[in-house]
Amino acid sequence: MFKVLVSDPISDLGIQQLMDASDVVVEKKTGLSEDELIQIIPDYDALLVRSQTKVTEKIMEAGTNLKVIGRAGVGVDNINLDAATKRGIIVINAPDGNTITTCEHAFAMMMALARHIPQAYAKTIQGTWDRKFLGVELRNKKLGVLGMGRIGSEVAKRAKAFGMDILGFDPFMTEERAEKLGVKLATVDEIVRNADFITVHTPLTPETKHMISRPQFEVMKKGMRIINCARGGVVDEQALVEAIDQGIVAGAAFDVFEQEPPAADHPFLNNPKIIVTPHLGASTVEAQENVAIDVSEQVLHILRNEPFKNAVNMPPVAASVMNKLQPFFELGEKIGAFAAQLNNQAVHEIHVEYAGDLAEVDTQPLTRYIIKGVLSRHFGNDVNIVNSVHLAKVRDIDVVVSQSSASKGFTNRISVTLKTEDGKDRRIAGTLLKEYGARIVRIDKFPVDIAPEGNLIFISHNDKPGIVGSVGTLLGKNDVNIASMQVGRKIIGGEAIMVLTVDKTVSKEVLDELVSLQELNTALQIEFKS
Repeated sequence: MFKVLVSDPISDLGIQQLMDASDVVVEKKTGLSEDELIQIIPDYDALLVRSQTKVTEKIMEAGTNLKVIGRAGVGVDNINLDAATKRGIIVINAPDGNTITTCEHAFAMMMALARHIPQAYAKTIQGTWDRKFLGVELRNKKLGVLGMGRIGSEVAKRAKAFGMDILGFDPFMTEERAEKLGVKLATVDEIVRNADFITVHTPLTPETKHMISRPQFEVMKKGMRIINCARGGVVDEQALVEAIDQGIVAGAAFDVFEQEPPAADHPFLNNPKIIVTPHLGASTVEAQENVAIDVSEQVLHILRNEPFKNAVNMPPVAASVMNKLQPFFELGEKIGAFAAQLNNQAVHEIHVEYAGDLAEVDTQPLTRYIIKGVLSRHFGNDVNIVNSVHLAKVRDIDVVVSQSSASKGFTNRISVTLKTEDGKDRRIAGTLLKEYGARIVRIDKFPVDIAPEGNLIFISHNDKPGIVGSVGTLLGKNDVNIASMQVGRKIIGGEAIMVLTVDKTVSKEVLDELVSLQELNTALQIEFKS
C-alpha cells in the first residue's frame, strides 16, 4: 500500500481519485510545523501540498520513502526543487487547472472596464442614481492579446464570440496556428498602435518586463484600455498612470501588481479609472478542485510507475546515462539560449544534432535542457527541464533529434538549428573540451571559438576595413570594456560576424548606435544566466 500525506487544506473532491484507489491510503494532517513534518514524513510515499506547507531540504532528507511531491496549483516556490531533484523525488504541479478560470477573470475585467461596472456599483449602493457612466461595446473593437499560450488563446476564442477582431502576439506563434485560432498575427508595436483593448498573458522575464511602458503609451490609440491578469511588471505601472492622466488610456483593469500586496498609497488604489482585484485569477471553486484533481491523478500514476506529466524537476535517469550526460547539460542549455537570442522569428522546429560520443547515448534528458534554453528567452522561469518538451508541443514547435558520425574534428558536438517560417534559420554548434570547457564553435555558417558565459555582443556586418576600430571606439566612448573579440568570415569583402565579450550589459541605446555605423547590419546582446 502507498501512503499519501495531505498537509494543506484540499477538498475531498479534489483528491477523490486517491481516496478511492485500492492501493493507496490517504491521511490529512494540516498545519504541521517543519519539525512535526520531519517526524512523520518517513512513513509516506507521496506528499500533497498547496502553498502553506514549506517543503524544505530537511523534510525531504527525512522522507526516505518519498517518491513524489504534488503541488495543487501552478507555482512551486514553497518546494525546494534542487533538494528534490538531488534525492530523486519528482515534483509535479497543475499548470492547466486554472486556464479557464484565469481566462474568464480577464474577460470579466475587460467587460467591467468597458462598462464602468465597479464604479457604477459603488455610486449606486451609496444612494446616487448616476446614469452618466458611458461605456463602449466590445463588438467590432480590436483586441490585442500579448501572449497566445493556453490562457491567451482561450481569451481570443471568447473575444471572437463577442465580435472582436483579434491581434495576437507570441514569439512562438506561426501563421498556421494563428489562422486556426482566427487571429491576425501581429508584432507588439502593431498591437500597441492599433488595439482598442490590450490584454496581457505573458510570463514576467527580463524581455517582457515593462514591455508596455512610456514609448508604447505614446503611440497608442487615444481612449484604448488595458487589462493585466498575468504578471505584475509586464506593464510599467507609473507609465500607465501617466498615460491615463494624459487621456491616452481610458481605463485599466489589473489583477496583479509589481509588488504584492501593493502599498496603501499605490496610485492604482485611488484612481477612478483603474479597476483592481487582489490576484484572483485562479480563485474559483472549479479551479481549486481541478488543480487538486490533476495533481492527484499524476501522483497516482507515479506511485504505480505509469507514464505521467507536469513534472517540474528532472525525473530519475539511469546513473550510467546521467554520468555521461551531466557534463553537457549546461552547454546544451547555453547553446539553446544563444540560438534563441539570435532569432527574432517564430520558430516552428528545433533541430538538435548530436555527433561524436553523444551519438551513441540516449540524449533525451540533454535535449530537454536544450529546449529549455531555447524557450527560456520568452518563458523565463516558467520553463524547466521536464515541461520544456510539453511547452514546445503546445506551441506547435516540432523537436527533431538526429545523430551524425561527422563530428567536424571534435570528440563531441551539439548543433541546434531553429527553423523559421521565413527560412532565416539560426544555427549554433558547441562542444565540451577537456582543457577549456564549454565552447561555441559555430554560428550559422561561421566557425568561431567562444566561451558561452557572461555578456556578449553579436554583430553582423560587411567585411570592410575599419569596422573593428569603429566598434571599439564607439564602445569605449560609452564606457564598455571589451574583454575578448572573435571574428568570422567566409570570403574577403562578404558577410562577416564579430562576437565581443564585454564586462557589463550594454544598453539598447548603445546597440542602436552600433547598428547606425556604416556597414554594420545587426548588433544583439547575448546574455547567459550563471
